[in-house]
This record gives sequence, C-alpha cells and structure tokens, in this order.
Amino acid sequence: MNVVNPKAAGIDIGSRSHFVSIGQNAKDVREFGVYSPDHQDLIEWLMNVGIQTVAMESTGNYWQRLFSALQLAGFEVLLVNGRQIKNVKGKTDVKDCQWIQKLHSLGLLSGSFLPSTEIEKMRNYERHRSWMVEQCAKMSNKMQKALRLMNIRLDIAISDITGKTGMAIIKAIIDGERSGEKLSMLADPRVRKSKQEIAKALQGQWDAGLLFELKDCYELYCDYQQRIMESDLQVEQLLKSLPKRDGGSKSIQRAKTSKRPHKNQHRINIHEYSFQYLGVDLFAIEGVKQQTIMSFLSEVGMDIVRFKTAKNFVSWLRLAPNNKISGGKTLSSRTPKGKNKMAIALRNAANTIGLMKKGVLKRFFDRIAYKKGRAAAVTATARKLAVIIWNMVIKQQQFQPIDETSYNERIRKNVIDNINNKMRRMNLSINERLKLYFEKQVLQDIDLIYFLTDFWLVRLAYSSILKNH
Repeated sequence: MNVVNPKAAGIDIGSRSHFVSIGQNAKDVREFGVYSPDHQDLIEWLMNVGIQTVAMESTGNYWQRLFSALQLAGFEVLLVNGRQIKNVKGKTDVKDCQWIQKLHSLGLLSGSFLPSTEIEKMRNYERHRSWMVEQCAKMSNKMQKALRLMNIRLDIAISDITGKTGMAIIKAIIDGERSGEKLSMLADPRVRKSKQEIAKALQGQWDAGLLFELKDCYELYCDYQQRIMESDLQVEQLLKSLPKRDGGSKSIQRAKTSKRPHKNQHRINIHEYSFQYLGVDLFAIEGVKQQTIMSFLSEVGMDIVRFKTAKNFVSWLRLAPNNKISGGKTLSSRTPKGKNKMAIALRNAANTIGLMKKGVLKRFFDRIAYKKGRAAAVTATARKLAVIIWNMVIKQQQFQPIDETSYNERIRKNVIDNINNKMRRMNLSINERLKLYFEKQVLQDIDLIYFLTDFWLVRLAYSSILKNH
C-alpha cells in the first residue's frame, strides 16, 4: 500500500506512561511519562525527527492533556476509536504504538468528533450539573428511607418530599419538632391531603441515628441545589458569549404555559439563547424540551456543521442500523450500543412523544410501535428528531410539521405503492390485479389498505390471494 502520511507517529496512551512510535523498528519507539515536563520532552523529540501528524487511541480520559499539548505545538492530531486499531499481531505497548503508526502512515485511520473549545467548556459544566442532579436524587431517596424506617410516611402524605411542603416539614423535624399536628400546619394549601391525615402520617418512632442521617442528607441536598444554581450561572455566561447567527439577534416570542418549571430545570432562558445562537427555534419540534436543547448545545452545538449529511450525524449518534452483510445476505442490522449523551436526550424526547395524545411524530411513533414494539419506536423517533435538528440548523429552516390529513394520505399512498410493487414482482398484470381486487373481493375498499400496514398482515393477504387464484 502507498504511504499517505510519511511523517506520521503513533502513540499508545497509558495511565502511567505513553509509548510513541515513529517507525517500525525497535529504535523508533520511545517511552515517556505522563507529567507535563514529559509531554514537553515528547513534543521536542517529535519535532526533532520531523513528525507532522500524530494518531492516538482514545483511552479513558488520559489522552486529553497530551492531545491539547500536541495541538498547541502545531501537530495535526487524530483521536482514533479503539475499534479501528485493534492489533492482530499480539498485545504489547510497543506493538500497539507501532501498529497505530503503520495504520496512520497508510491513511487508514479517521479521527473522532471533538467539539470546539466553547462547546467543550459548556459540556463540562453540563455534565457536572447532571452529576449533581443525580446526587440530589440519591439524597432524596435516603431522606425518604430514613423517614420510612421511623414510620414517618411523608412520602404518602405528599407527592414529593423535596417540594416546598416536604422540605419545610423535614427542616422542622431536624430543628426538633415532633408534633404531627404542628408539622401538618406547614403544609401548603395546594396539598390535597387534609391536615388531619398529614398529622397522622407524621406520627412515628423517632430514632437518633436515623435523625442524624436525615439531617446529613438534607444538608447535602440543599448544598447540591445551591451548587446547581451556581452552575446555571456559569452556563448562562457561556451562552451569552456564544456568537449570534444572522437573524438570530431578534427576540423570539415564547408560547405562554401554565406549567411550573421542574425543580431540576435550568433557571435560564434557554429558548432565547438557543434561538440567537442557532438561528432556528428547536422548541417548535414536538416533544423537544429544555433538557434536550441543553444536551444539544453542550454536546454538539454549531459543530454540527462538521457532519456533511444527516446520515453522518445519525451514525455518530449510533441511532442508525449497523448493517452486517456477507454474501449478499444481511446478517445483522441492530443499532450499535453506545452512551452518547445527545442520543440519550433524543431517546428521552422520543419517549415523551410516545406519551403525547396527538401530533405527526406521535402518529409515526405509534405506527413503528405497532409494527416492531416500543423500543424500536423510541430509536426510530430519536433518529427522526436528529434528522430534523440537522436540517433545521444546517439549512436554516424553521420546523413546519405536516398536517395529519396530508400525513395520512402519504401513508395510504405508500402502502398502496408497496402492495402494487409486491404484486408486480409476482408477475401479475394490471387486469389480473384488478380481477383479484374486485372479483375475488380482496381489498375492495381503499380504506382497508390503510389498516394493512403491518407486513405480516399484507403477507397473509397475498397468501390468500394466491390460494384463491
């Protein structure tokens, strides 16, 4: 094979040392430490031998500092997925770095997607915020458990113990209040349960150890909530510093809603900032809420332009089938596994669409769920959302959903075309098809075609046609 990158190096990343290869001989491999001075020694050696491009494997998070140092030094750096560089000749650090160098010199490696500096900063804040929200959920569960073990059934009296009423009652318990009647007076008027039932639920057996655990978890929960608010302020500063698209400097009018924001929801105007940054209103998409937009801004943002097509974007999200074909036969088409944060957010949005009562995307979700199950419908709807977002941001097109009447007509036409194509493959002429339709009383009513969208029902209908014919 022809050498594409003659001045290429390969680095095998490790937790305690890095192995660097600039060729396939033993003298071309050197080991460096992981400290900052070691990184400088590595960079100087690569410069002295005339290396221009470097490839390394994405091992954990050990690669990040070295990657940044190499980029600042002027090298072209490729971060490669481990699946591309599996060494078939044995497993050692020396062999691995030589194998990476060889593949890179032959031009067989492709770099992974890495966000810009602004998006990377927002990603760090947002992922840290998500972690703190998870810790709040754990503290809430521990407070609920401590109360339950003392037979204080606050979780039955109110729907959420971390709401306004729940936190006020827990604070009073920590301060020493033990009377159920006095604790019930702290309940908000909107609580549905009566004061007598709440007072009855707050009578139990007090335990010093469990009260200490309750106090500790309460303080940790409040501390995490405060830190989440501070994180939101940092994210808002980053959103303000993002460049504005042409036409995105105008304010966007949001539809008024009577719903109160969720306690873990961002306390910033994401709708306004996202419209100014992207130039389109992603909130217009059915099922897309604040957390979905924040995941998109912190994981991809305007770096989505690096995906040339919507298919590339969907493939990176691992929402497209991974077709394995051998001998002209499809062996597998399962969606590859992965923990892409953006894909998880889109799946959550798709699941929300499945719970909606109406909408075109809801109809699409139900149609896939009827044919292949809810899990497949969530994946398919998440993929459709990703395609919609790519087209809106790249092509600067506002979301314009098709009306349900046109959608039904499109589905009906597709089903009719599929049936005609399959009967055409059976070498049936138009007259024979008309004879089967009307004389054999098969699919006489055109409305019946709409209900035969399931493949097996259509196949059963064909079997009956052939048998009667």
